[in-house]
Amino acid sequence: MSAPNPGVLGLEPSFGYGDRLGTATPGHLEAHRDLGAGIAPIFAQQSIREMERTARSAADVMADAANALTAAGFTDSWGADADHLKTAADVDATAAAGYTFFTIDPSDHVDIAADDYSAAEVDEQFAGVRSEIDWLDTYRGQTVGFDGFEIAFDETTVRRAAVKYGRAIAHSRRLAAHIEKAAAGIPGGHEIELSVDETPQPTTLAEHYVIADQCRRSGMNLVSLAPRYVGGFEKGIDYRGDLAVLERSLERHMQIVRRLGPYKLSLHSGSDKLSIYPIIARVTGGLFHVKTAGTSYLEALRAVARHDPALLRRVVEFSRGRFETDRATYHISSEVQDAAAPTEIDSASDLEDTYLNRDPGRQILHVTFGSVLTDPDLCPAIKALLEAEPATHQQVVADHFRRHLAALQEGL
Repeated sequence: MSAPNPGVLGLEPSFGYGDRLGTATPGHLEAHRDLGAGIAPIFAQQSIREMERTARSAADVMADAANALTAAGFTDSWGADADHLKTAADVDATAAAGYTFFTIDPSDHVDIAADDYSAAEVDEQFAGVRSEIDWLDTYRGQTVGFDGFEIAFDETTVRRAAVKYGRAIAHSRRLAAHIEKAAAGIPGGHEIELSVDETPQPTTLAEHYVIADQCRRSGMNLVSLAPRYVGGFEKGIDYRGDLAVLERSLERHMQIVRRLGPYKLSLHSGSDKLSIYPIIARVTGGLFHVKTAGTSYLEALRAVARHDPALLRRVVEFSRGRFETDRATYHISSEVQDAAAPTEIDSASDLEDTYLNRDPGRQILHVTFGSVLTDPDLCPAIKALLEAEPATHQQVVADHFRRHLAALQEGL
């Protein structure tokens, strides 16, 4: 019996297991069966950028997950996330492959400098977008009260939101309308997530309110929203910031969710943010979606470390050489010199510890995945090892994600 088609997960708490190699689903499923009760899984998840960097298609990602689920006898519901969609062509490719969870990424249309504009600069930039914005009078001069705070939509606040997100909101509406048409024939139905987290500064409460309100008013089937939260959300490592400040901010964001939704608050760059999992699960009351991706690739390299340390050494050396180029599209703080060069590390266990357990090493390997997985020598060698040692691969992935799920369960 084959695994059922992916379907919609609605407002259930959910967790996305990204898989850049197409080999991690057995480990994901083992962890889910052990500790994922009450948390809906998304087993097929890949962004368009990741597909391009790994030379995989939307159909490849779907087939790898579905085949692994079938082999394991999995018959429960699951989701498939077409992640970081920017164009109609992105939507068409993923809809054709049967994805059910469509994540709109309007970051190309966000003015990321808007937070730093003076009031005069806001007015100047606003003149260039005002003809494209049809919602200003909905909020201008309004004050919306919540428990313990209020959002005052004065002229500058409204204009700054229009400058920063006006074109992004319009683009998201258009892409959502295209999703409605493209996904009309998908057996499992469809739902939409909106990601506005790829900005250097946090999404303000006023911006969250406008974005969500405009999406809902437009009829978008919005099930999840990913704001940019306070603090540091770097790839492959735990949260950097004040947990108490984050919790207070999340509580206020959740009041907006309950006023305008409900929809889920989504945590992108969720890999390894174990310190905040109990908080987001508790504060949202289960209205959350967590998205991971690169951490499964790192665990695949852990399997490599256990069976072929020389191959991991080659990967590390190659990744260090690619780091400055590949880091350009990521917000990370590590530098290549923060991790010892392989020539300075004698033992296999120290090499694994330096590059898979410590922040700088993890980030060096994390951001260079595309270069490694399209290298004509390294990629086939990694895949051959994982195929030869499936038990180790499944074990390290499952162990890693049991830690993620246990932290979420702590807050539910």
